[in-house]
Amino acid sequence: MSSYLRQKFRFSSIWSSSSSSSEEEKETETEREELAPLEHQVQEEEKDQQDTSKLDEIERTKIKVMRDLVQRQDPSSKDVDDFMIRRFLRARDLDIDKASALFLKYLSWRKEFVPNGSISPSEIPNELAHEKLFMQGHDKLGRPIVVVFGGRHKPKNLEEFKRFVTFSLDKICARMPSGQEKFVCIADLEGWGYTNSDVRGYVAALSILQDCYPERLGKLFIVHVPYIFMTAWKVVYPFIDSKTKKKIVFVEDKKLGSTLQRDIDESQLPETYGGKLPLVAIQGC
Repeated sequence: MSSYLRQKFRFSSIWSSSSSSSEEEKETETEREELAPLEHQVQEEEKDQQDTSKLDEIERTKIKVMRDLVQRQDPSSKDVDDFMIRRFLRARDLDIDKASALFLKYLSWRKEFVPNGSISPSEIPNELAHEKLFMQGHDKLGRPIVVVFGGRHKPKNLEEFKRFVTFSLDKICARMPSGQEKFVCIADLEGWGYTNSDVRGYVAALSILQDCYPERLGKLFIVHVPYIFMTAWKVVYPFIDSKTKKKIVFVEDKKLGSTLQRDIDESQLPETYGGKLPLVAIQGC
């Protein structure tokens, strides 16, 4: 072999080796790029777990501090569980002073407004006669489903309506599955008109829900919304706290089925929305 051929062969071998190494590096780099999102996801999940663990520890500590604080002011608070105290804490962004004030206000309200421990159906005959609130099934997270028909509401006696709201929320909470604290509501406004408009009632119901049953509402779907309802909505909206606002979803008629079924299996969806479950009046739950 001539010196020229030997040099050419040597150069060819070096080029081949270099090319192979380069290809391997490219493959490694490609694999690294493909794995990067997965690695990032794992890191985020680990961070979330650490953050959740840290938050749980913070909540446990604050629950104990808040319990000691409120029991000194109202000994009856010893009968409530840690989950209730935690809900009040979460409603006030874990601020112990604000949560304690809200909780003590709730205890005082409960003694005055529900002196017998519960609202009897005999105290709300007119509200029950309207057959406007039902409960049946669970969403994909295991939260009970409540359906309220706004077009059946007839504003008459505000105090009876407030008792009805309390009666209903007590019933809903009593039906919570083990380990679940929230419910999902479908507010159906089909047929709603000015005769159904009740701003005082809506504001009173919001006050009871937000101040006395905090962190109980998981999500609120408002469906079949007539244009004229927005007049009442603009008046009520300022009374809705920021946490509750984030849970409200206005649903377009054409997207009703698909929107509900993202959260609720067809087997658990009420018949009136294309599902398979019959509605059960709240007093029958």
